[in-house]
Amino acid sequence: MALRAQGLLGRGSRPRDPAAVLRRLRALQLDTISVLARSHELVCYARLGAVGRPAVEAACWGTDDAGEPVAVEYWAHAACIMPIEMWPWFAFRRRKLANHPRWGGYVDTNPVVGEVLKRLTVEGALTSSDLGGSKNGGPWWDWSPMKVAVERLLDLGEVICTSRRGWKRVYDLTERALPSRVAALGEPPDEECWRTLLAMAGRALGVATVQDLAEYFRLPVQAAAKAVADSGLVPATVDGWGGDGAAVRAWADPGALDVLGTRGRHRTTLVSPFDSLIWDRPRTARLFGFTHRIEAYTPSPLRVHGYYPMPVLAGGRLVGRVDPKRVGNTLVARQVSLIEPWRHEQVHAVAEALREAADWVGCDGIAVERCDPERLGPLLKAAIDAS
Repeated sequence: MALRAQGLLGRGSRPRDPAAVLRRLRALQLDTISVLARSHELVCYARLGAVGRPAVEAACWGTDDAGEPVAVEYWAHAACIMPIEMWPWFAFRRRKLANHPRWGGYVDTNPVVGEVLKRLTVEGALTSSDLGGSKNGGPWWDWSPMKVAVERLLDLGEVICTSRRGWKRVYDLTERALPSRVAALGEPPDEECWRTLLAMAGRALGVATVQDLAEYFRLPVQAAAKAVADSGLVPATVDGWGGDGAAVRAWADPGALDVLGTRGRHRTTLVSPFDSLIWDRPRTARLFGFTHRIEAYTPSPLRVHGYYPMPVLAGGRLVGRVDPKRVGNTLVARQVSLIEPWRHEQVHAVAEALREAADWVGCDGIAVERCDPERLGPLLKAAIDAS
């Protein structure tokens, strides 16, 4: 149910293009790291195979036939790109951010805010570079006063980001950029936002606990527990999700229940560390028996699986990890590890995933540097040569 809901099971039920992936998942997490590609591209690739960057960019930052934006960036699970229709349902978050004690009175008293709004009003949509630059001379997180101001306005919803130029956000006034059909929904009350987002999370997860549902869009858990009964999700009990294999109360998407027990073709693929399939670590452990950790921000000596370990999905299981790097026309697997006990078909699955990824990014060679366990190395290299 979880794999089908995430668009990773069943050839006929998987999304057909990046726009459909975005509609299915409701949020693609953005991240500055680019190894084979940026994370939102990797999420689309995991479901679609060799999809081109222009199609992903059009789904994330393009416009429709009427010239209106199709998506918006905002704080969902993290910084995410979402269908533009999602904007009203995060009114609860904008209200919460407006009342954050750190920012009390900031917009009303800081002269930089007024200057940013004036320039956007007169000049139209602008990047941080257009506005004067985002850096303040210190470390990368040391933002300039202008950058702080425009990001604060973005938090509050007075400024919106519906496109990027290169990798830079393009800021615009919300009243000008937000399509009228979306703006007409106004700012729904918190309870309505929570019910709507819980239903969307349920459709993206298939079956989930309240904590799982809340984590998808980072909703308050207590509020989610109160709102879930009115979300349209169906109460369910899942055996084995509790301690010692106990049953756990959960909630299921009615559409997911309709296909429960049906079979479908599994994807064999590398999965971004920021993929919504594995956002929630406790859920990932519960579903797959797989401990997921993003190690790019971990000091090198403390890394276990490498800088950017990408889980390998095969046969409906997470069977191992690959830490990839592109060097010229070669895809280098700096470290490959399989979950013990592993079988030879999983070695071939890793080889298949590496071959498809290499073809996607235009590499004509694959090199494997290190394997865990070591005896995996010769078997994997033989499988790659045969692929």
